[in-house]
Amino acid sequence: MRPLKTFQVRPALPDRLVALEALAYNIRWSWDHETISLFRNLDHDLWETSGHNPVLMLGSISQARLQELEQDEAFLARLDRTARDLEDYLQRRNAWYHKRFGQTPERVVAYFSMEFGLTDCLPIYSGGLGMLAGDHLKSASELGLPLVGVGLLYQKGYFRQYLSAEGWQQERYPVNDFHTMPVRPFRDAAGQPVRITVELGGRPTLAQLWYVEVGRITLVLLDTNVPENPRELQDVTDELYGGDLDMRVKQEVLLGVGGMRALDALGLRARVYHMNEGHSAFVSLERIRRLMKERGISLAVAREIVTASTVFTTHTPVPAGIDVFPPDLVERHLGGMRAELGLAREELLDLGRVRPGDQTEPFNMAVAAIRLAGFINGVSRLHMQVSRRMWQVLWPNAPVDELPIGHVTNGVHPGSWISDEMRYLYERYLGPRWAEEPGDTRVWQRVHEIPGEELWRTHERRRERLVAFTRRRLAAQLRQRGAGQAEVAQAGEVLDPEALTIGFGRRFASYKRATLLLRDPERLARILNAPGRPVQVIFAGKAHPKDDPGKSLIREIVRLAERPEFRRRIVFLEDYDTVSARYLVQGCDVWLNTPRRPREASGTSGMKAAFNGVLNLSILDGWWDEAFTENAGWAIGRGEEMADNDYQDRVEAGALYELIEHEVAPLFYTRGSDGLPRGWIALMKTAMQELCPVFNTNRMVCEYVTSAYMPALQRREKLEADGHRRAIALAAWRDRVRAAWRRVRINRVEADIPSDLRVGEAFVVHAWVQPGELTVDELAVQVFLGRVDEHGEIVVRAAIPMAVAGPAEAAGVPFAAQVPCKGSGMQGLTVRVLPFHEDVGHPHETRLIIWAT
Repeated sequence: MRPLKTFQVRPALPDRLVALEALAYNIRWSWDHETISLFRNLDHDLWETSGHNPVLMLGSISQARLQELEQDEAFLARLDRTARDLEDYLQRRNAWYHKRFGQTPERVVAYFSMEFGLTDCLPIYSGGLGMLAGDHLKSASELGLPLVGVGLLYQKGYFRQYLSAEGWQQERYPVNDFHTMPVRPFRDAAGQPVRITVELGGRPTLAQLWYVEVGRITLVLLDTNVPENPRELQDVTDELYGGDLDMRVKQEVLLGVGGMRALDALGLRARVYHMNEGHSAFVSLERIRRLMKERGISLAVAREIVTASTVFTTHTPVPAGIDVFPPDLVERHLGGMRAELGLAREELLDLGRVRPGDQTEPFNMAVAAIRLAGFINGVSRLHMQVSRRMWQVLWPNAPVDELPIGHVTNGVHPGSWISDEMRYLYERYLGPRWAEEPGDTRVWQRVHEIPGEELWRTHERRRERLVAFTRRRLAAQLRQRGAGQAEVAQAGEVLDPEALTIGFGRRFASYKRATLLLRDPERLARILNAPGRPVQVIFAGKAHPKDDPGKSLIREIVRLAERPEFRRRIVFLEDYDTVSARYLVQGCDVWLNTPRRPREASGTSGMKAAFNGVLNLSILDGWWDEAFTENAGWAIGRGEEMADNDYQDRVEAGALYELIEHEVAPLFYTRGSDGLPRGWIALMKTAMQELCPVFNTNRMVCEYVTSAYMPALQRREKLEADGHRRAIALAAWRDRVRAAWRRVRINRVEADIPSDLRVGEAFVVHAWVQPGELTVDELAVQVFLGRVDEHGEIVVRAAIPMAVAGPAEAAGVPFAAQVPCKGSGMQGLTVRVLPFHEDVGHPHETRLIIWAT
C-alpha cells in the first residue's frame, strides 16, 4: 500500500542536548575520535547496531536516556566542549591554505566524483576511487581549501556481499533512508527543496539537491528519485554503477551537466573544476555552453577558458576500465546541448574519439576528459608512465616521456584510518603537528622516540581486537549460511591472537591476484603451520556483480579455508566495508598486495596500514613502486613484467613464499629477553618515518593546489582579463596555426660535429625552417638530442632551443644552437618544430609537431 502523504519526523532533543544534532550532521565526527567517543557513550549498543550512524542514533535513542543525559553534568560538560571544538574548527582561518594564499572570497575548486567514501553510514561508494574522493574532501577541509564536492546520492548505493553455502558471492541492495543519514536537503527561502532540471534522453528530469557537511567542505549530491519523474528516470540514482549503458550515460550526464547546474542554483560556482575520473567529463561541455550564453563569446573562446581551468585525474591503467558509449546513445542524450553549442554531430563525437573522423569509433569518456583538461595526472609515478603509453596515440609523433600527463600520487586521510591507540601515541610523542601537518618529515623523525614496548603493546591490542572481530563476523556469516551449531562454535577458535597475521583486503578483480598466495597449497600449509612460527591470513573483498572470474577467486579461498590444515589459519571476511577495513589495517602485522604489474594505478590500503605501523609486502606496482625501500617493508620481485602470465604467477608466488618463510616470519618471531621483536619494531618505526609524511592526502591536496589548482586559476584569470582578450587571441591563433601547419617544413639540418668529441665540449647545429604563413615568433625550433639505445632510438632526451641566426634565405629561415656534450657514449640528435604561443599551457597541447627527415 503506497502512502497518501509522506512526512519526516526529527529527533526530539531536549534543549540542553540540541548541540548533538549539529555534531551528528557534520561528519567531521568520522575522523574526530573525541566526537566518536561522545556518541558511543550515548548508547554503545545503539552505536554499533546503527552502523555508526549518529543521525539514526538520535532518532532511535529512548527519551528516557535523553532525559538521563540531560541531568548528567559530566556528559554535558563534554558535549559543550566537543561542540565548541567543532565551532572553533569551522571558524578557524589559520589553516595551510589561509597562510599560503590568504582569505579567498570565492570558491576555488569544484571536485566532481561518481562516488565518495566518507563514512560507514553513507554508502555511496564502492571502493578505492570513492575512498580517495572522500579523503580528498577531508584533507581539503583540514587545509582550509575553498572546495565544493559534487556527486550523486544513490537510493541503494553499492551492493552488500554475502556468500552461499558453496562460497559463491551473492549480492543484496539495502535501500538507503536519506532521512536517517548525515545528509540533508537544500531548501530555498520558502523552505521548499531545491531542485534542478537536466535533460536525460531528451526528457526533462528533476533532481533534488542534498548536502553533506564534511568539516568545512560542502558535498552537493543529486537525487532523481522524486515523484514528479517517470519511474525509469527516478531510477537513475538507484544504484552506483548499476544498469546498462543507457543508464550509465544518464548517470554521467546527471553528474556532469546536472552537477554544474546544481552549483549554479546554489550559488556555489567555482573557478577551477576537478574531474575525478572521466565519469564527469560532460561538466566541461556544460561549462562551455554556459560561458557562451552568459558572456556572448564563441565556442572556441569558451573552450580555451574551460580547458585552462579543468583538472582531470585518471585512475585507470587499462582501456577496458573506461566507459565508452555508442555514438547514437551520446547523440540521444547530448543532442540538445550539441545544438546549443553549435556543433555538428561528428564534431561532438570527435571530442571523445581516439581517432577523430572515425565514425565507427565509440565515445570514450577519458578521451573527452583529456581533450577538455589543461592539467592531466595519474595517481602514482608508475601510473603516469602507464597512462602516457596508453594515451600516446592522442599526441601523434610526440615522445612519450614529454606528454602532458603528470602524476600526483594518492594518499590517505590519517585521522580516518588510524586506531585511537595509535593516535594517542602520535599525540604523546610527535605532538599535535602530526595531524595538522602530516607532510612535515621533521615531525615523523620523532617516531623513534616512541618506546618500543609501548608501540608493540599498542599493536598487539589491535591484533587481538582484529581476531575477536573476525571471529564474531565469521560466526555471523556461518549462521547466515545455515551452518550447524558445531561449525559456528568453531568460528570462536579460528586465528591466534599472537600469531603473525597477514591481511589482504581489496576489490576481487582478476589482476589483483588474490589467490597468488594459494598457488602451492602444500608449501603454504607448511608455512602457516610452522612449529613455533605460525602464520595466518585474513582475506576480504568484493567482486563486481558481473565479474564471475573474481567471484571464483573468492570461492577458491573459502574452499581452501575449509581444509583441516587451513581451518584455523585462513579466513575470508564477507561484506568488506570501512568497518572491517579499519580492523584489518589497524590489526594486521603485514599488508599483502599482489597485483599484476603495472595494473594497479596506485592502491591506498597499504598506506592506511602504514599509518598503523603495519608493514607492507607487495609487488612493485602503483604507490609501492615509488615508496619501497629495504627499510620500509618487502618487495615481491624487482618490477618484472612478463609476457607469460602463468610463468610470472609461478615465479612471484615462489618469491612470496620465500619472503614469508625466510625473512618476514623469522624477523617477527625473533624476540629479545624482554619478549619484544626489536628488529620488527625498528622496521615499523622506519616505515612510518619514511611513508607517513608522503602518502597522506594532506600532502596530496597541497600538491594539487600548487601544481594544478593555482596554475589553472591563474591561467583562467589571465585569459578572461580585459574582456577575454587573451582567450580570443589564443583561439584565433590556434585556428590559424592548424590551417597553416601543413606548410611548415624543416628544409635542411647541418651539424658541425668534431671527429673527436669530449665531455664538456660543444658544437653548433644549424637548421633552415620554412615557416609558411606563420612568423618565426610562433615557432619553437629545437635540437632534440640524447643517448642512442640498442634500437637506434634517442633516449634520455633533452630539447635545446634554437634561435634565428640570420635573414631568410632560399632554404628558409636559418636557426642555430650550441649543443653541449654532457655525457659520453653514443649520442644522437635531430631537429623539430612546435607551435609556440605564450598562453599555451603545454608545448604539446596543440598536438602539432614536425621532425627533420
